[in-house]
Amino acid sequence: MPHDRLTVLTALEAQGICPVFYHADPEVCLNVIRACARGGAPVVEFTNRGDFAVDLFGEVARELQRTDPDVIPGIGSVIDAGTASTFLNRGARFVVSPGLVEEVAVVCNRRMTAYFPGCGSVTDILRAHELGCEIVKLFPGASVGGPDFVKAVKGPMPWTKIMPTGGVDPDPASIARWFGSGIVAAGMGSKLITDAAVKAGDWAAIEGEVRKAVEAVKAFRAGR
Repeated sequence: MPHDRLTVLTALEAQGICPVFYHADPEVCLNVIRACARGGAPVVEFTNRGDFAVDLFGEVARELQRTDPDVIPGIGSVIDAGTASTFLNRGARFVVSPGLVEEVAVVCNRRMTAYFPGCGSVTDILRAHELGCEIVKLFPGASVGGPDFVKAVKGPMPWTKIMPTGGVDPDPASIARWFGSGIVAAGMGSKLITDAAVKAGDWAAIEGEVRKAVEAVKAFRAGR
């Protein structure tokens, strides 16, 4: 396995932005993922959506291992242990869920793989920590309280590392609000990788948007 858990966690925190993406065409997937990596975000979450997603992911991950070994592909929208195991066997380097699924945490721990469970309450976060999750996914980020929720959690639990998905936009103002509250990374989907750019095959535009978001995080961190 080219990417151990610590490597994945360190890379994710460093880039700050985690692109979230799905497409049924493997060539489109490869182009988007490579554009994200060129833009400074080699850690990419591929979502488990659509028929034959596991076969598609396996094909894409195998090709990336051959041509782009520094890319770290993970799988999202995982809600059961069997699905997690299937994707891990096809090269997933981290697993993300919309909720906290304890059986998935156990599977990932057995494989020493990073697991980011969706959490919407302090109770969820505490249980995730008990299960060995270093970073929790705040989901849906804006709906469960946004940056104010993050600040409130980190008051009594300053060690908590939070990655919201849903509600974080790829612009400096949104990034400043969220990262100012104490998050370590943010998942971004269609607002970062737009349908228009994908349909047009404008990989350079996707690379540029990712780079701007990554640089905005770096600029905010440098200015604190």
